[in-house]
Formats: sequence, C-alpha cells, structure tokens
Amino acid sequence: MSLDKVLLVAGARPNFMKVAPIIDCLDEGGIKAVLVHTGQHYDPLMSDVIFADLGLRTPDHHLGIGSGSHAVQTARIMEAFEPVLLAEQPDVVIVVGDVNSTMACALVAAKMGVKVAHVEAGLRSRDWSMPEELNRVVTDRVSDFLFAPSADAVDNLRQEGYPADRIHLVGNVMVDTLLKHVEAAKRRPTLANLGLEPGAYGLVTLHRPANVDDRDRLASLLGALGQVAEQIPLLYPVHPRARTAVEAIGLHPKIRLIEPQGYLDFLALEAGARLVLTDSGGIQEETTVLGVPCLTLRETTERPITVTEGTNRLVGFDPAVITQGARDLPSDHLRPKSPPLWDGTAAVRIVLILAGATLSDEGVQ
Repeated sequence: MSLDKVLLVAGARPNFMKVAPIIDCLDEGGIKAVLVHTGQHYDPLMSDVIFADLGLRTPDHHLGIGSGSHAVQTARIMEAFEPVLLAEQPDVVIVVGDVNSTMACALVAAKMGVKVAHVEAGLRSRDWSMPEELNRVVTDRVSDFLFAPSADAVDNLRQEGYPADRIHLVGNVMVDTLLKHVEAAKRRPTLANLGLEPGAYGLVTLHRPANVDDRDRLASLLGALGQVAEQIPLLYPVHPRARTAVEAIGLHPKIRLIEPQGYLDFLALEAGARLVLTDSGGIQEETTVLGVPCLTLRETTERPITVTEGTNRLVGFDPAVITQGARDLPSDHLRPKSPPLWDGTAAVRIVLILAGATLSDEGVQ
C-alpha cells in the first residue's frame, strides 16, 4: 500500500492523546497527516485545551457535531465525514478508541473502499450494555489494520476469527503521550495552585452515563466516595454533563469539585494522587504506568492487563467493596508498571506497519 496521505479522526478527549504521537511520527516520516476533529466533545475545556497541551495543530477539518443521542450523533458524523473523505482521498483512515466518532468514520471509510486502521483494536469488556463495546466490535469488523495495545486484545481478535495478517501487537499510544509529557506535567504548579500535597489526596473521575444518569446509582457511589473521603480528601474534576446531577444529590464536605482540567494539569494530579477512583478506561492505563493505585467503579473492564499486570482493581458499585478497597491501600506507593510494548514507541510501530515494514518481537525487520 502506498502511504502518502493518512487521515486521522479525533472526536473526544481520549482520542486526542492517541492521535498526537501518530501525527508526530507521520510528520517525521514526511507523510501527510490530515486531522479531522468531529466535535463530539465540543466544550473548550474538553478539546481546545487538550490540543494546546499536546502541541496538536489546528485540525484540518472540524465537523462541529456536538451532542445528541447515539443514533443522532452517529448519523451526523457519518453525513459530515463523507464529503471530507471524498475531498481528501487518503490512503488510509486511522480511527482510535471506542467512541461514536470511531465507529461512524470507520463505517464511512469502509463503505467507500478506503483502508481503515483501528488503534486499540481487540479490547473487550463483554458488557453489551456499554455503547463503547458495540463501537469496538463494529470498528474492528470493518478495519483492515487491527493495532492491538496488549496481548489479551490480540487473543480476543484471534478467538473472533480475524486473519493473523490483520492483527498487530503495537503497544499503547496513550502511554507514548504520557511518557512524553509526564515530567513537564510534574513541574507545573498544579498541586500548589490547588493547595495539595503529593500523596495526600485521592482523585475521582466519574462521567459514564450509566453512573451519572442513574440517580440511585450516583447517590450510592457518592455515598461510598464520602466514606473514602473520611480516610483521604478527594478531588473531583467534574465533567460538565455530570456536575448538575452531582450537585443535586450533594457531596461529603471532604470531596472537592473543581473544573475539568487540561491534559497536563490532570496528569500532574494523577501522578501526585495517593489513590484514583474512576469509571474511565484510559485512566486505568495511565495509573498503571504511573504506579498509582486505582479503584475502577465498574464491574467489567476492557483493559484487564491493568488488573493482572498493573495497579488497577475492579470494585464495582457496592459501597462496602469500594470503601474496603480504599482501606486496603498499600502503605507505600506502588512501582510504575510497564506491560510489554508500553514503552513510548507504539506510534512508531503503527506508522512502520502502515508503510509496509514487518515487525518482529525484537523490533523492525
């Protein structure tokens, strides 16, 4: 396959961290990179600040989709993306992660006969109530290049019958971005500006609709977080869509709400935390690499390597299990973990494969 022009799709905050190192590698290789921002996340704190923190250039195309039901949002993305694809005529479309933009743009490209590469292929939670699980499976099905971040993802793809020549174990592009920026993040005055000391607070992220849109579940989780806050004060950068629901229920006085943070400031907060409680997927990976204990407020994870080889523990929604998980914290900080190929060069492997190189366990052949 000739590789002269690559089109990359970013739609939501985690996507930006995943496309950034790939764009850097394409630029270094003299390959034209066209960046499409679908606008699935449209709040400046959730997109513009991230672009600035990562040094990402202004997108070549901004679709301005905004919010809506899953069906409405997916349809709008597909309608807006098709003319962009017709105009750009790339050799391959790279989609990342598992948001609606990922699936929608993959479908459009596949139907137009354009090669599709899925970064983070093969992740599976087995929880079909999660919209992201549907997006992952559909995107993998129409992709020509399946770039898996970990061996368990490769195993999933093999068990589902994908041809071996489409599956590539490349490592984790989010780790590429983290390793590039973590020292700069730690040097920022983020903790001092918030009056925090390293290791003396817990960090909370809670944003999934299944958690924040169900009032009873949210109330139960906030109650559990209140019990944890009795042990260690908690900081909660609250997602715009969750703030109203959280404030309507009320919070323990030792849980502090703050505005959403940019990538570097949030990374500084993660690195300095004694504990992270989250329902996010990517944060399970980041805390593993940082060596920060993580309690995941879900019953399943599509990233089991963070449990088997990392610092993550699934605690579900039971307040007793959540509070016990916090009590079980080790007395000392954990060592950072580095699952295989989570070494900062996943993007290099991706670009080399797209350019026709063959990778072995030892590197490039």
